[in-house]
Amino acid sequence: MNFSAREFMADRAKKFSILSDSDFTANIEAISESTLDSLQRGGKILVFGNGGSAALATHFSGELTGRFLRERRPLPAISLTVDTSALTAIGNDYDYSRTFSRQLEAHASQEDLALGLTTSGNSPNVVLTLKKAKELGIRSAVMTGKSGGLVAEVADIVAIVPSEETDFIQEAHEAAIHYICHKIDDLFCEGPKT
Repeated sequence: MNFSAREFMADRAKKFSILSDSDFTANIEAISESTLDSLQRGGKILVFGNGGSAALATHFSGELTGRFLRERRPLPAISLTVDTSALTAIGNDYDYSRTFSRQLEAHASQEDLALGLTTSGNSPNVVLTLKKAKELGIRSAVMTGKSGGLVAEVADIVAIVPSEETDFIQEAHEAAIHYICHKIDDLFCEGPKT
């Protein structure tokens, strides 16, 4: 990388402008609507991913159980990426590809939304968890990148960032999560922004 911070930010602004005119935004609207519907029906959001996507999954569940910008009741969400005992026990006793699907099976109910995050679209544990959601009759959605990968074939709603750049895909996923948080605030908040 041989450019300044200003050039980097200008490049990102251009990429986000292009992304805003893609199918990604319509699919994020669909994920947002599904999230709101699940929460209104008393369901929870079960979110999962690996690496940076795991961090974003935890960030999103924290925004729901805590708050985003305005005061509201806590909303049910579980990041399947944080229970180290479950992750290591499942990984050891079964295999790593089942780390999230086994937890989903334990925690999911019909009103829930299973939300996967994967930049490649091919993470075996994310693919398997979305398949498990389908098997259990749980609505599923995924944010991914590149050409969509294997997850595009199994999730109910697929939001693809059409890019090969992992860092930009992650940034787009975070922006989408924050958009969904704004929609949640609009529906559930009791007071002004803080």
